[in-house]
Amino acid sequence: MTFKTGFLAIVGRPNVGKSTLNNRLVGAKVSITSKKAQTTRHRIHGILTTDDYQFIFVDTPGFQTKHKNALNRLMNRSVSQALADVDVVLFVIEAGRWGPGEQEITKLLPKDHPVILVINKVDKLEDKGVLLPFMEKISAEYPFSDIVPISAEKGLAVDELLKAAAKYLPEAEPMFGPDDITDRSERFLAAEMIREKLFRNLGEELPYGIAVEIEKYETEGNLRRIHAAIIVDKAAHKGIVIGKGGELLKRISSDARKDMETLFGGKVWLETWVKVKSGWADDERALKTLGYE
Repeated sequence: MTFKTGFLAIVGRPNVGKSTLNNRLVGAKVSITSKKAQTTRHRIHGILTTDDYQFIFVDTPGFQTKHKNALNRLMNRSVSQALADVDVVLFVIEAGRWGPGEQEITKLLPKDHPVILVINKVDKLEDKGVLLPFMEKISAEYPFSDIVPISAEKGLAVDELLKAAAKYLPEAEPMFGPDDITDRSERFLAAEMIREKLFRNLGEELPYGIAVEIEKYETEGNLRRIHAAIIVDKAAHKGIVIGKGGELLKRISSDARKDMETLFGGKVWLETWVKVKSGWADDERALKTLGYE
């Protein structure tokens, strides 16, 4: 059998489980996850190599239609670019949910690439009998190449999704090594892990005005020394991130460090602090400095 390699974009509305699916497919945590919508801000490449295939997954930000600042414009542009540059699109929706938001995304899907509808969170359906009528309803609205119900969180039917996607990969040599799981640098992944812990530990509004900048990254044998600045939009937010007696920042840093050590396979010394950069999320020059494309 000829080897096949291809790019697969994982797209959908915020909070449908795209990053969880990317991590499940790759078998490692390369995308940050949170119950809060709009956690992913960058295109993340996750890589899975088998004997016959190399899948290169592009985990994209959720399409943002409400907020129109520079950050969200860049994120939506990132999704559009991903759709233009891939071989297969995995359009992820939540089981039982199909409305104007999902219909709006179908208008943006490429007409010249196979699109697989991934119905996620089927394990959360109280009545499994509604799944088949739900699938029939959606298939009448858009000509999907395949429809695959899964649970990314539980790992249900993820192998079936891979089989469906493999049919559409082009014949090509692998682009990455057999053990590679992402094309992102450790420096980038370290910043994302800190940002994930900020999302998980802070209130509903504050994380959207937060970014992480790795100011220094040094390797000494199997030890990594990482100096990270947490960027907030307003001076009043600084104390919220630090917490009483610095306890919240310590917890965020400790949790992020443990994840880094698991992924990087070595000890991590992590120092974090909080800096104020007013208006950073609506300043394209500042966004580029922070690594946004």
